[in-house]
Amino acid sequence: MQKRTVAFSKHASNLFFHILTRCNLACAHCYINPAQHGSARLSIDTIEQWLALFARRNPDSNVIFLGGEPTLHPDLFRAVRYARQLGYTSITIDTNGYLFHDILDRITPDDVDFISFSLDGATPETNDAIRGKGCFDQVVAGIRTARRKGFSCSMIYTVSEHNIHELAQMPELISTMGLERFFIQVIGLRGESSKDNTLQVSRRIWLDVIPGVAHTIAESGITVTYPKVFLDPGQDFECAGNVAQNYFVFPNGRVYQCPVCEDYALHSYEIRDNELVSMPPVNESDLFKLSIPEGCVMNKLVQPGNIEYLPDGRPAWKIACCLLKEELSNRCL
Repeated sequence: MQKRTVAFSKHASNLFFHILTRCNLACAHCYINPAQHGSARLSIDTIEQWLALFARRNPDSNVIFLGGEPTLHPDLFRAVRYARQLGYTSITIDTNGYLFHDILDRITPDDVDFISFSLDGATPETNDAIRGKGCFDQVVAGIRTARRKGFSCSMIYTVSEHNIHELAQMPELISTMGLERFFIQVIGLRGESSKDNTLQVSRRIWLDVIPGVAHTIAESGITVTYPKVFLDPGQDFECAGNVAQNYFVFPNGRVYQCPVCEDYALHSYEIRDNELVSMPPVNESDLFKLSIPEGCVMNKLVQPGNIEYLPDGRPAWKIACCLLKEELSNRCL
């Protein structure tokens, strides 16, 4: 078994491209905030122009198409093909599994590297309470259809107090699905989930559950990635915003570098006339430069309940950058 912390690289670049914010579901932890992100559906001309903009800026970028639900966009297949034409290193579609507009018939496995499905429970009862009635069966069917057509598939499980009790059941559930990657996400208090500060699991539960389940899934040959969340004693904090090139792009033209900032007008850039324009201070990039004992500045500001303090006032642990990941793989051994 290989385990590694995925270090930030100044050469890495990821474009998280929200091509619309509309969705057919209303998930309890949805991070989309129309007041901050807009409610428009980008035209295919705009999508192509923005794809070209970031391809010029970072030729080795990866692109992830997001929504809302990206397959609700009737021109998603054109966007995928254009991203391939531009030479993006990898192309992923994040979907809730409904796969609208016959997307699997309009692209091929050569056009896209991964189709990533979201499932937030090992049973319909738990998943559908979070994501919507019938969603569990739709995701399972969508994965089977995608695999039958030859697409590489991954899965995202967003952990909260509502579903962590079923995470240990996931290895058995997904063992026959033909997945290549499994992502465990920590829930962020933004968008809809910002209305319920009881959703996040404690540090003790996270460390007791997540690494063990990740190891079990990885033993089956599926690569597992999950956020570091809590730094090890003595481990230095590093912010991806200072060294990596991650762009979270929304239909209203806002471009963030940190997803924790997305509920606020703290974005580093805006796209104006198809150019990336830096925003004046104070924006998120100014916060990235700050050093505090708690680690992540935005976590301290937005979700301070993640941190406990010792009697002398020092934090009991540091919170890692949300983009710092652990990866487990049992392949090529």
